[in-house]
Amino acid sequence: MMEGQLQQLAASTLARIGEAATPEQLESVRVEVLGRKGTLAQISKDMGKIAAEERARVGKLLNAAKNELEGALDRRQSEFEQAALQARLDKEWIDVTLPAPGVRPGSLHPLTQIQQELEDLFISMGVAVLYGPEVETEYNNFDALNIPPDHPARDMQDTFWLSDGHCLRTHTSPVQVRGMARFGPPLLMIAPGRVFRNEEVDPSHEHTFYQLEGMMVDRNVSIANMLYFMKTLLRHIFKRDVTVRLRPGYFPFVEPGFELDIQCLICGGPGCPVCKQSGWVELLPCGLVHPNVLRMGGIDPDEWSGFAFGLGLTRLVMMRYAIDDIRHLQGGDLRFLRQF
Repeated sequence: MMEGQLQQLAASTLARIGEAATPEQLESVRVEVLGRKGTLAQISKDMGKIAAEERARVGKLLNAAKNELEGALDRRQSEFEQAALQARLDKEWIDVTLPAPGVRPGSLHPLTQIQQELEDLFISMGVAVLYGPEVETEYNNFDALNIPPDHPARDMQDTFWLSDGHCLRTHTSPVQVRGMARFGPPLLMIAPGRVFRNEEVDPSHEHTFYQLEGMMVDRNVSIANMLYFMKTLLRHIFKRDVTVRLRPGYFPFVEPGFELDIQCLICGGPGCPVCKQSGWVELLPCGLVHPNVLRMGGIDPDEWSGFAFGLGLTRLVMMRYAIDDIRHLQGGDLRFLRQF
């Protein structure tokens, strides 16, 4: 009796497998027959009710039926997978021998746009635009900026060191050192460029970002001169007056030093990931050039003075275009870049 039941179940299940039109229907058959609570499982439980001498033979039949049905299920599942793959290939097939659909217009990266805009602004004010190498000497990146080897300020910048003792510059300030040594005073310059720090990446921090350094060396330079440049810059970029605050800050290459913060233009003040929930974004570290920096640049601090600032160009772009994640700027996502 059980033998006939197995034969009938196998025949009907094979027919249902062949008739299954979708993977979902096939899965329904598998669960009903081969599942933990399926028909074959129930028959297996009933094996104890038959005579011992018949149990071995029926058990073989049960295993044979199970193997046959599992094989049929696998073959049918493979057919569905192959059909789905072929349908996708037919839909996504591209004839690479066809000519391109036409030239797609490109555009400058938003960082490049803002950098060029600032360069034009400062050039109109009589400021020289200087550039320097991204691989720097330890002297230019630290020592000449009043940051000797034992100075705690070195711990503030996680540096990428190279095997030859050079480093990837952690700021654009080394261009100031080169500018003072090459041109001497009076000097009015900016230095835009890419910098590198070994930082953990998050919505407001990247290991690769952009700065714009500025410096003025002349006689009787004051904080008032510095604030004029700062306000002119921000008004030009944002096309309106923005809320800023000036607070004391420590930087070994300026004395006194300040932090010029801008009210976050992403959230407007309540707090967001970009401003670390503070409502403010650090934008312009600045101050009067430290006498030691002038001396190492070959300039007499008793005769000359100056101011310097380091603009976070990447963060400025984020504020200008309301970009809430710094990683978009280095991500290479064309959907993001085409917006500019």
